[in-house]
Amino acid sequence: MSAPAMIAHLLLERLTRHCLPRTPEDQGVMEAAEQVAAFADSGREQGILAYIYLFHAALSLPVIRSGDRVLDLACGPANQLAQIARLNRDCQFVGVDASQRMLGLARDTLARENLDNVTLRHGDVTCLNDLAAASFDAVLCTMSLHHLNDVGALTRALAEVRRVLKPDGGLFLADFGRLKRAATQRFFAYDRADMQSAPFTLDFLHSMRAAFSFEELQNALTDSRLDAHGYHTALAPFMMIFRSASRRELDPPLVQRVQAAFRQLDRGLQRDFDNLARWFGLGGLPLPCPIR
Repeated sequence: MSAPAMIAHLLLERLTRHCLPRTPEDQGVMEAAEQVAAFADSGREQGILAYIYLFHAALSLPVIRSGDRVLDLACGPANQLAQIARLNRDCQFVGVDASQRMLGLARDTLARENLDNVTLRHGDVTCLNDLAAASFDAVLCTMSLHHLNDVGALTRALAEVRRVLKPDGGLFLADFGRLKRAATQRFFAYDRADMQSAPFTLDFLHSMRAAFSFEELQNALTDSRLDAHGYHTALAPFMMIFRSASRRELDPPLVQRVQAAFRQLDRGLQRDFDNLARWFGLGGLPLPCPIR
């Protein structure tokens, strides 16, 4: 990604007063075979999203304690979930997704990774009726909330999170933030079009347009009585993270697992990881442990 071009776009974001209206995605559930495959491939080992999955896995660690039962909302093909489950082998994870096609890919991911601490469920994140109240120690949702139709659906999903989460439970939410300029949205979606499939690029652009604003997500959390501190990338909320208070210190074996996962990324992905960590660090959210 061109750093000067990105900085120019983000500076223009700072100077722009009015935010773009949100454009919900045509389909809230990803079922088209080509679209699903493009998304799944991008997150596999050395895929274009692999560094983002490791970044979110690392940032989520402080809210997950040893032995926790953890819910991952809208788990998709489970690339992100597998990354977190590998780092937390002593926890039990439940992944929920509304797409049967995605869950099929998720089962393949878990089998390929030989993970036995994850179960999958078909379900709507706005109505988790088959999950008991206060039955999870932590809840995660990464890069998926923008698929919801509107703020009402967002609030319903977070109300369900509040219901199934234990009173002292951990929360980690990450997603795109809604930018102010269409040109900035297109820049992020198309900057690496030569390295990603056309369906992935188009889906990236639609995701940027469908993102909730930082304030919308913050207000929905407040309305749902969930306590989490919000952060976003410096200068503009290209990406945002809401995380509850830390529930543990990261012990040396866990830090070593994170560092080993980082070493497995190729140099380009390591550079992307470092850049994302730098932008969030400038926004007030440092990594929870040294990555090297």
